[in-house]
Amino acid sequence: MGNTGIAIGRRQLFGLAAGAGAAALAGRAGAAQAAPVRTSARIVILGAGAAGAAMANRLAARLEGATITIVDGRLQHWYQPGFTLIAAGLKPADYAVSTTQQWLPQGVRWVQDHAAAIDPEARRVTTVSGEVLDYDYLILATGLSLDWSAIEGFGMAQVGRNGLGAVYAGPEQAAATWRAMDEFTRKGGTGLFGRPPTEMKCAGAPLKYTFITDDRARSQGSRADSQFIYAAHNDTLFSVPVVDEKVKLLFRDRGFDIRWSHVLKAVDPTARQAVFDTPEGERVLDYDFINVIPPQRAPQVVRDSGLSWADKWVDQGWIEVDQGSLRHLRFPNVFGVGDINGVPKGKTAASVKWQVPVVEDHLLAELQGREGREIYNGYTSCPLITRIGRAMLVEFDYQNNLTPSFPGVIAPLEELWVSWLMKEIALKPTYNAMLRGKA
Repeated sequence: MGNTGIAIGRRQLFGLAAGAGAAALAGRAGAAQAAPVRTSARIVILGAGAAGAAMANRLAARLEGATITIVDGRLQHWYQPGFTLIAAGLKPADYAVSTTQQWLPQGVRWVQDHAAAIDPEARRVTTVSGEVLDYDYLILATGLSLDWSAIEGFGMAQVGRNGLGAVYAGPEQAAATWRAMDEFTRKGGTGLFGRPPTEMKCAGAPLKYTFITDDRARSQGSRADSQFIYAAHNDTLFSVPVVDEKVKLLFRDRGFDIRWSHVLKAVDPTARQAVFDTPEGERVLDYDFINVIPPQRAPQVVRDSGLSWADKWVDQGWIEVDQGSLRHLRFPNVFGVGDINGVPKGKTAASVKWQVPVVEDHLLAELQGREGREIYNGYTSCPLITRIGRAMLVEFDYQNNLTPSFPGVIAPLEELWVSWLMKEIALKPTYNAMLRGKA
């Protein structure tokens, strides 16, 4: 067992992992038990994913008399942190699938449709079917869009065939990626990995899937016959400098070939070739297996709404919120929670857990005629898997400070099996508790 910083037994560490969800609940349990706030406000939440469902549950528990409407046309809820485990062959596709309905509280109206237009001046949302929803407060929890069309030659039907993987695409595609990866690691060859140049959800996922594939190749005995190429979109592997240095060290130790400033623009699945934009022009790399991750942007309806930053992330459309309160800077009756926010960090499920109470606090303070007190500090967490059974529990804030939840027990930059347990065992119960508004 790796050094954990203090003397602690294996039984205790299992208990720590299994109880992590309960520990996470303790810091916020009082919010749902506070006296209800009476209001006739009309609140519209766009998106019923992790952020939207958590927000709906917490507001339903805190408000009395409000009209709360949640808008989302998706009937399925996807546990996206599970996609990597599915694509590693450790979980079936249905591990990450539940229904949207089961996470929504009573008393909240669910409009099973997508938003077609947002008019923040008129305080109105129009759905694809033409329903008009007027609001007093709008909470954007739309998540982000995967821009697959930006990768020329990519087609969703090709995932799992000819060595083409796409872990981010969905549970079934993650399972298909596992089949392609398994075939590659049995035979050997060239594995090609990387990330897009845009902001993205769980920026550690491209790294952890590279590590996982390497570990599978070693266990299959094909690693000596394989080349692993990681196409970095700039000159770093991770945005937090101390973590970046650690990952670079691990990449060197594992024998990965890093190609700096390579941005994927096209794939040819039949020829098994990938085309990259580089400072020196286009470069073509052959592969036997590739994990494609496309650029990620705000949904088009958000980009068309006038709520995005005008001078930041202009090609991506993240909304213009204060990074502490998550309140829109030009439309104070609009809040953002989750991936849609234009803030320097925070596109992980763990970030949602800390963002939702902040938005709740500021919205309730507004309804009560007082100032909100909660501040989001950029908390982001990434259980960075480095091999099957080992991970680094990396947690950090806006200032790139490491913010470990278990100081002295779990060293954030060490490859530990207890950090792996956090990912494999503790994370999903904590996530489910968050959806219920209890974390």
